[in-house]
Parts: sequence; structure tokens; C-alpha cells
Amino acid sequence: MPMTNAQLLEALAESRRTMPQRCSAAEWEMRVELAACYRLVAHYRMTDWIYNHISAAVPGEPGHYLVNAFGLMYEEISASNLVKVDLQGRLVDPVPYDVNPAAFVIHGALHQARPDAVCVLHTHTAAGVAVSAQAEGLLPLSQHALRFHNRVAHHDYEGIALNLDEQRRLIADMGQKKVLILRNHGLLTVGPSVSDAFKEMFYLERACQIQVAALAGSRPLTYPAPEVCEHTASQFDRDSDFLHGCDWRALLRLLDRQDPSYQL
Repeated sequence: MPMTNAQLLEALAESRRTMPQRCSAAEWEMRVELAACYRLVAHYRMTDWIYNHISAAVPGEPGHYLVNAFGLMYEEISASNLVKVDLQGRLVDPVPYDVNPAAFVIHGALHQARPDAVCVLHTHTAAGVAVSAQAEGLLPLSQHALRFHNRVAHHDYEGIALNLDEQRRLIADMGQKKVLILRNHGLLTVGPSVSDAFKEMFYLERACQIQVAALAGSRPLTYPAPEVCEHTASQFDRDSDFLHGCDWRALLRLLDRQDPSYQL
């Protein structure tokens, strides 16, 4: 039986009191990073009520990852109320929260198959779903889109992600790419860190928004030459050498100004 609001508020308060002492320093740091990601996805309006998931592998605990407790809005996610589950979606810690089983089918599969996928981020935005329904997929219409030139995988829609048999097809379709368009469904990104997965999703979402806007017009479209597309994508492949995480730190400062409770 679902918790009442009063029971949920008490559970959240208890998590804040006890969780920092019940996990390692490395896990707590990952919890803060992941909670920040949830808040940023909410800030940039990429949420779908209490649905969708962002997960992150627990440092030093192979087979365990963190994900949102089912029933919380992204604005309510904080470091202490993230739940730890195993690759089968079972709770590792004795907490009073539930987990959406769809999180295991997609996220559990990718964490198991891709050790490099420390963070897995999935959205159902209007622009992302619109592009996922277009046969051409993501088009090279903008600099944001060129970031992903020849770097996008696709997975055909099979219904709500509750069928365990879909996992092997999802893994095969994803391959070693960092970006997956789930046809007629939404977008998915992975990264070696929470910040990397968020950055991929932010710019993938922007590229989809631009594509939807461009295709809505009646004017002819222009496309960069294929060699320019590949050159630009390779430039983006190396952008971390220049940025050194300063973009993520700027986003954290944004959250700290608005509502630093993600850290609790």
C-alpha cells in the first residue's frame, strides 16, 4: 500500500538523519552528484512527473546502483533519498521506498553490460519523443546535432519497458555508443560520470528542439557537408580537454543559488 504524504515526509526526514552515516564517503559524493543531476533535469524541464530515471553506479560496489525512489518528483530528489538497488532491481538498503520496475529493465541492463556507463539518463521530452518518431532520426541541422554525428544508436519500440527479454536487444542496439534514441519513446544517454551523461542529454535535447522547430518551417533546409559534420563531431569528442569540468561546476553553483537541498 502506498505511503501517505505524512508517512513519506517522515521517511524523507529519517533518510536525511541517517543516510550520511550509513554509506561511504565515495557513495555520498556520488549521491550528491546524482541528486544534482535530477534537479538540473527538472530545472531544464526535461521531467515526466514521477516517471523516468537517472541512475549511477555505486563506487566500490559492483552490481549496485543508485536511482530515484518511485513517487518523488525530481525537485524532491536529494542525496539521502536516492535508493540503492542491485542489477535485478532489488533494494539493497532497508528503506521504505519503492522502485519503478522499468528502471531495472533499462538501467540494470546497461549498468551490467557497460561498466563504463557510470551514469544512465533517460527522458520522455516532447522534442525527444518527436525526433524518435521521425524515420530520419537526428538530422545534422545544428551545431548541437553535429555533436552526435554518426554517434547515435537506435532501438525499436517494444512497449513499456517491463519485458526482461528486451534487455538483450537493448544492449545489442546500444553497442558502445553514448547516445540511444528509443524509437517512439524517448532519449537515453550514458557517461563515465554523472556530469558527462547530463551534458550529452542536455545537448541532445537541444538538438531535438532545434530539429522540431526547423522542420515546422516552410523554408528549404541546409545541411553541412559530411566531412564538416565528422570534423565537428570529432572536435566535440575532445572538448573535455578544454573544459576540465568547469561547465558542471557552473551548473552546481546555479543549483546552490536556487536550492542547495539536493546535497542533503
